[in-house]
Amino acid sequence: MTHKKNNDSTFSDKFWENKPLEKLNFKEWEALCDGCGKCCLNKIEDEETGQVFLTRIACRLFNDETCLCSDYKKRLEHVPECIKLTPCTIKKNAYWLPSTCAYKLLYEKKPLPAWHPLLTGQKETTHGSGVSVRGSTISEKSVNEDDWENYIITDPK
Repeated sequence: MTHKKNNDSTFSDKFWENKPLEKLNFKEWEALCDGCGKCCLNKIEDEETGQVFLTRIACRLFNDETCLCSDYKKRLEHVPECIKLTPCTIKKNAYWLPSTCAYKLLYEKKPLPAWHPLLTGQKETTHGSGVSVRGSTISEKSVNEDDWENYIITDPK
């Protein structure tokens, strides 16, 4: 697969390497999202250990084909428990974010993975790399919360 470099003049060259998270503007912050969909999965947290387990059960607004929220701008109105990740909230939420998440990686002062769309210029590289949940989720509307542990992802990438 040929990867096209990101030629979007909206962003300064490798802004994520040159600016701290709290200095990013809204468009830069949003561009960090690789579109994997994992943050839209319901999680189970072990109260004793604090360990977080991802399930294949997605938020009711998640579109399994596009790997995007179906109403991102108004998601908090529809899903009040949705966590709005921002430079101010990353510290308190980094523990449950997937290990491949750009927000978590940059918070931990680590580089973006080679497949990240900011490096390749293509959103599809996230899905092609195998880290997205595209095509593998079920809606929370169809699963009783008592059964969520039956849908834990045992080998998350």
